[in-house]
Amino acid sequence: MKLLRAGQVTLVSLALAGCSAISGVMPSADTYELGVPTISKAGPVRRGTQILVAEPQALKALDSQNIVVRTDPLTIRYLGRSQWSDRLPRLVQMRLVQAFQNSDRFKGVGLPGQGLAIDYQIVTEIRSFGVDAGANSAHVAIAVKILNDRNGVVASERVFEQRITAVDGSNEAYVAAIDRAFADVASDIVVWVTGRL
Repeated sequence: MKLLRAGQVTLVSLALAGCSAISGVMPSADTYELGVPTISKAGPVRRGTQILVAEPQALKALDSQNIVVRTDPLTIRYLGRSQWSDRLPRLVQMRLVQAFQNSDRFKGVGLPGQGLAIDYQIVTEIRSFGVDAGANSAHVAIAVKILNDRNGVVASERVFEQRITAVDGSNEAYVAAIDRAFADVASDIVVWVTGRL
């Protein structure tokens, strides 16, 4: 009976310790957004064209709210106490939609499930999106395909890439560099797509 009671006390102590960690003793992560890219040099107006921006494909390491830090070519970690406001592919998809909308070049820009009679799909793959610790810089690389939705033919494809040096080694500086790199890549994507359709 004494052994049973001792065991019960230990279990209760562990349970209380777990509750204390859940209730806010552990430090919370700073949550970051990506800015909406400004489009100032888009190609010709495509008023009769409707496009759909699919959710980007990404490896598991990038398909989360974690902010990736590449410490060497074969090793990644995550930026401490920091996270994106949503899963990275979803966040990139929404910002690309807004960038295409802000370009004011298309009749319609939509997401899957919105019921648009689309002409083209913009299919993307996030290949790199985070910090290169060795170079103290942000690295964003996104592969893009323009898919004709009527016949399934890939009209064009290209990889867009940008590196931006961080001003220092702080989390805020790293995220700001990632945001600038993504803004450049997203702007280039919009310009390229409008020039190819």
